[in-house]
Amino acid sequence: MTGGGAEGSFGVGIGWRPEIAGFVAALPGLRFTEVIAESVPASGPVPAPLAALREAGTAVVPHGVRLSLGGAEPVDPARVAHLAAAARQLGAPLVSEHIAFVRAGGLEAGHLLPLPRSREAVDAVVANVARTQAELPVPIALEPIAAIFDWPDDELDEAAFLTEILDRTGALLLLDIANVYANARNRGTEPTDLLDRLPLDRVAYVHVAGGAEHDGIYHDTHTDAVPREVLDLVGELCARHRPPALMLERDGDYPAAATLRAELDAIAAASGYPVVT
Repeated sequence: MTGGGAEGSFGVGIGWRPEIAGFVAALPGLRFTEVIAESVPASGPVPAPLAALREAGTAVVPHGVRLSLGGAEPVDPARVAHLAAAARQLGAPLVSEHIAFVRAGGLEAGHLLPLPRSREAVDAVVANVARTQAELPVPIALEPIAAIFDWPDDELDEAAFLTEILDRTGALLLLDIANVYANARNRGTEPTDLLDRLPLDRVAYVHVAGGAEHDGIYHDTHTDAVPREVLDLVGELCARHRPPALMLERDGDYPAAATLRAELDAIAAASGYPVVT
């Protein structure tokens, strides 16, 4: 999942969650999925549905949510060890985590929080990514998050901030196209402007998700349908550089199987990849 050529492509996937394990297992063309890394045991058997997917040849990517790569404090070695163990357990081609922080001063936020786009923040992320890479058996892809505000002391715009982190770490990019849409909509900017300035050849895979507007702010919910505007942005992305894989991300309020299949088919149509349903 490190190149855009057909030979290295995984096509359209979906995030594995226990609630939809049966649906995921029944997708005939599925070649990759993603699992929350913290839900994978560091030793002992992995959940049987995930083991079955692996045996069927489906790549399973552990997706971390608790490392706090953007924190001012060094990453917790135990959390890094768990991410590395999850990668080994699943025979994963890579792992992914967020450019965000979730704890500071011993306090847990319970959410992915945005970083100020400062030189100091870049240095903190780069140092924590290096600490993580030193323990990982596979490459890491970094995901920028959706944010409903920007810090007032930003020194870099988003494209420059992300590109510097990627250049200094050698990491891959997990691009959440729904986040790109949400951030641009809330900032009043054009989402394609970011696509035109990111190193799209570094994209390992792409998240595609739904959202909803509340009180004038668009929230990346992962529980709503993927809007047409996000699917259009998938097309814009693929016209520039088609990523190796795109993944439907749902984290609750799961609709009927027919609705999920239609969303997967829509992503396939927008990206030009074969349907997996």
